[in-house]
Amino acid sequence: MTSYFLGVDGGQSSTTALIGDQTGRVVGVGRAGPCNHVGASEGKTKFVSAMNECLQSARGNAGLSPATRFASACLGFSGGPADKQALLAELISSDRMLVTHDALIALAGATAGQPGLVTIAGTGSIAFGRNAQGRTARVGGWGYLFGDEGGGFDIVRQALRAALRMEEGWAPATSLRAALLDATGAPDANELLHRFYTTEYPRARIAGFAKLVDQVAENGDAAALEILQQSAQHLAKLAVVVRSQLFEPGEETCVSYLGGVFGSRTLLSRFRALIEAEPGSQLAPPVYGPAAGALLEAYRAAGIGCTLSDVPEEKP
Repeated sequence: MTSYFLGVDGGQSSTTALIGDQTGRVVGVGRAGPCNHVGASEGKTKFVSAMNECLQSARGNAGLSPATRFASACLGFSGGPADKQALLAELISSDRMLVTHDALIALAGATAGQPGLVTIAGTGSIAFGRNAQGRTARVGGWGYLFGDEGGGFDIVRQALRAALRMEEGWAPATSLRAALLDATGAPDANELLHRFYTTEYPRARIAGFAKLVDQVAENGDAAALEILQQSAQHLAKLAVVVRSQLFEPGEETCVSYLGGVFGSRTLLSRFRALIEAEPGSQLAPPVYGPAAGALLEAYRAAGIGCTLSDVPEEKP
């Protein structure tokens, strides 16, 4: 009788479920909308709806019935697992169930389940690692008020600061001001500042303008280049600190990366140089996405080591 395993990546923008058989072959995939922040009653409804849609789609794609019981399941969520465990027990039938945070499944996917570490830079930033003994460490992920240096929101915050200083006449001219105003339709940097405080511009939307900062940097703007260089240094520092907690000096260590911020060639180039300046550290692009990482963790929880096959591409 075939055994099936489930991996789920539940995030702020989308939810992805992968079903694999006992050989590591992915036989089903399902996608749905976001399933994060379930504290409020409306949030719980959205969470259950997204999970049901995602699981139903994955089961259907695999040709499995809703009554299918999984040998093992791993589900990783941004915001952590604490408020989701009880709900998931009602939604999923599984012999084992690991509910964890998104950094663990991102690492497992990025390194294909092997020891190493990953720096994640989307809206915010965090680094997470695991060594051969199974010991883990994390650095960063403090949120936009107290941390997340090098993340998309922080990059745009620095860009707006540069634009405001230029507008007030106490900093050099920068193309960031015109680029931000053109992209948002704001008449001046001060008005843009106030717009960014409204619900019209949630943090994820503001962070999206990091691509604009990269474009300005590509055109040689000094302020934009400095912002990206400093962001790369912050992100590399997160990785270096995690590495120091888990691996010996000079020990061969796989370092990977994930998140939209690394779409910047300028930032990634500087990040690579800083990481590989550490003896033993080798930077590598992620092997798989977080949903595949969750599936690998489901196998790991069942004591099975396998190589995945037929893995679908995951959207960043």
